[in-house]
Amino acid sequence: MKRDDALWKGLIEDLSDDFLKFFFSNAEEIFDFNRKISFLDKELEQIFPNNPDEFSPKYVDKLIKVYRKSGKDEWVLVHIEVQGSTDKAFEKRMFQYYYRILDKYDRDVTSLAILTDKNKSFHPKMYKKEFIGSSVDFKFNVYKVLDADEKELEKNDNPFASVILVVLTALKKGKISEKSLFDLKMQLLRKLYAKNFSRERITALLRFLKLYVRFESKELISKFDIELDKITNRPNTMGLKEFVLDRERRMARKEGREEGREEGMSIKEKEDKNNFTINLLTQTDFSDEKIALLVGVNIEFVKEIRASLL
Repeated sequence: MKRDDALWKGLIEDLSDDFLKFFFSNAEEIFDFNRKISFLDKELEQIFPNNPDEFSPKYVDKLIKVYRKSGKDEWVLVHIEVQGSTDKAFEKRMFQYYYRILDKYDRDVTSLAILTDKNKSFHPKMYKKEFIGSSVDFKFNVYKVLDADEKELEKNDNPFASVILVVLTALKKGKISEKSLFDLKMQLLRKLYAKNFSRERITALLRFLKLYVRFESKELISKFDIELDKITNRPNTMGLKEFVLDRERRMARKEGREEGREEGMSIKEKEDKNNFTINLLTQTDFSDEKIALLVGVNIEFVKEIRASLL
């Protein structure tokens, strides 16, 4: 799984209530947020054949099971796709997801496409098909990040408005200097704390901001981390940095377990090497070559874990 994919999937799960309330204006009237929200990702994978050229997810797909607020024990499904590139077959694919989900569960389904690409002219919203008197006219919900109003987002107290601001900042990469990108990232960081979100929300947003908006310059990466230290060590956010680091460690361990099975290495051995590598990366300034030698792994192993912590 690509890093951005994992970030989106994790964020949607961490902020599921906020996510639904942000993208569906009448969410509080429809959904019962007092009941558990479930994610049917494994079930979603089973619906589609494992064929990267046909129906399998091209970017990020989530299937949310949420209960209605009608008082009845009735749940519905929300299919989400985060699309980061243009795709001529996108509308057709959204329809294929819809009818396969409907066929499997026979429940009310709504579909949402979040477009994070840089193409201003890419605006899929409907799939139409007609032949000899038979027709399909499928419409789905669409949110184009490039079309978002930054001023309105800044006024919005929903944490997911901050997520969209992060994505807008990332889309500016390559169009502005890295120094300007750094300044924008720092502005976002300060605004996040000014919102007075809960610790859990701040943690999820901080991780997304840190990893989604990336620099090529090692100097700027280090500078951002220093500024991050100053903020996360303030009394009102004490322990936040440690909490974020713990999540990064768990993600690296999970990736290590999957790789370990493929390579025939025992899970315990892989976790030990992961932990040792993470400690050296976070507590020393050793080169990747030196860490690889100390841990007893190849340099690619170290580089992959370093990338997951950036």
